[in-house]
Amino acid sequence: MSRFKKKGGKDTPGISTASLPDIIFMLLFFFMVTTVMRETELLVKVSAPTATEVQKLEKKSLVSFIYVGEPVQNRLGTNTRIQLNDAFGSVDAIPEFIAKEREARDEADRKFLTTSLKVDRDTKMGIVDDIKQKLRRVGAFKVNYSVQKEQDVK
Repeated sequence: MSRFKKKGGKDTPGISTASLPDIIFMLLFFFMVTTVMRETELLVKVSAPTATEVQKLEKKSLVSFIYVGEPVQNRLGTNTRIQLNDAFGSVDAIPEFIAKEREARDEADRKFLTTSLKVDRDTKMGIVDDIKQKLRRVGAFKVNYSVQKEQDVK
């Protein structure tokens, strides 16, 4: 019989963490590539009118959009509709919409909030005037009209 005994049982080697940063960066890259930023799904047709003097908005995070035009789906009719965020609304729903948009922003940024009207070029001006009147009553005086820049033909 032998006099030498092995102490303890067989130990398993530790897990190597050398490739852990590579795995983390690979997962991070995968999620960055496959993630889609949420955008509003348009429920109305908007073909923007053209203009010659166009300015870009500085901070798009401080802009609330109101879309006006005919519904995309024919089953909803052909009358002009107003879209507030992802749902149809009426002119009377605009004050509530503006209040929610203000509450979603920081208190310091609320005074810089701009309301952008994306209106179809074939829309009657009466509904746009009604929207502007409601915006005035709520105190949303910074109104922007979204247009396309007119291309110079030479």
